[in-house]
Amino acid sequence: MFPGTRQCQGPAYRVGVRIAFLNWRDTANPEGGGSEVYVHEIARRLVERGHDVSQVCAAHGQAPDLEIVDGVRLVRRGSKLTVYGKARQILRRGALGPIDVIVDTQNGIPFLAPWAVRTPTIVLCHHVHREQWPVVYDPVRARIGWWVESRLAPWVYRRNRYVSCSQASADELSSLGVDPDRITVVHPGVNPPVVADMPGRDPNPRILLMGRLVPHKRFEHALRAAGRLRARFPGLTVAVVGDGWWSDRLRECAEEAGVADIVEFTGFVTEEQKAHELARAWVMALPSLKEGWGIVVIEAALAGVPTVAYRDAGGVTESIVEGETGLLVEGDEAEFTRALETLLADDALREKLGDQARSHAQTFTWDAATDEFERVMREVAQQG
Repeated sequence: MFPGTRQCQGPAYRVGVRIAFLNWRDTANPEGGGSEVYVHEIARRLVERGHDVSQVCAAHGQAPDLEIVDGVRLVRRGSKLTVYGKARQILRRGALGPIDVIVDTQNGIPFLAPWAVRTPTIVLCHHVHREQWPVVYDPVRARIGWWVESRLAPWVYRRNRYVSCSQASADELSSLGVDPDRITVVHPGVNPPVVADMPGRDPNPRILLMGRLVPHKRFEHALRAAGRLRARFPGLTVAVVGDGWWSDRLRECAEEAGVADIVEFTGFVTEEQKAHELARAWVMALPSLKEGWGIVVIEAALAGVPTVAYRDAGGVTESIVEGETGLLVEGDEAEFTRALETLLADDALREKLGDQARSHAQTFTWDAATDEFERVMREVAQQG
């Protein structure tokens, strides 16, 4: 067994449950995003409640192969593609010690834990990647990926419980044949910033883009929108907060849109730096093709920043209350640009939506999310 393995004694329904999260990345991974935040925030709170928690994820250069963070034992093995097989090997060898429940995180591709062991398994699925496959991969790999997600995974997990972070994602899983009675929606929480000397709003309009820099986030829409709006809003700036393999293409897009001089690419930032960027922003732009929920929406809301997003992205229809905490766009880039223009031009509307967004965000807590996740976890452990 790996060093740091702990033994929880007694029946799972009476004492701490031994849990193994399988997720392709962790929060220290430069490519990490909302899925990784969700897993870690739930996992560390489960540790605080007396559970034994491990996580298997891909190795990367920013952290050691074995580490304990906030009480969660992180085992990093393999790459973005090979971590799935490595995780099954670890489970078969029993290297994590006795496990009561596996949480198999399906970010498009599942870990297929039932093929390795008979341990009771929960499938954690943030959203269905139907639209994303052809955007990120070539036609052949896109078809294979979609077949795995839409046909193979529902069959492999046909008896397993699911957790999804929004009803929109739960509905999509149901459309793939997953019994709605086996799906529990557990909305993410939000961490309030603990930062001294927070800056105020920038004196000039400032658009914030925040998240992983990958094609399906479609940050290009907001960069081109800034190009159309800069003449009307002198002093306009755009902050692109985050990093990812699509970064160079976004820099090229900023040049092409004629906004390279007003766009700041911050790269990966600390929580304190993120809080400062949120405090400075006038509006959050989230032109994603698909979002299971949109943790950044709630983070922005907590800072009093309304968000503009596309309605057909899915989960944003729950994290954003249309016309109350932000604007949901029906249509194309032109409509997205007009929505941004509306919020940048109307101080009273923007402040009203920002205040309502803050109140809305305060209803989502990680403790409440962990309560519901723990309930499902204990039910599955007892059934096992």
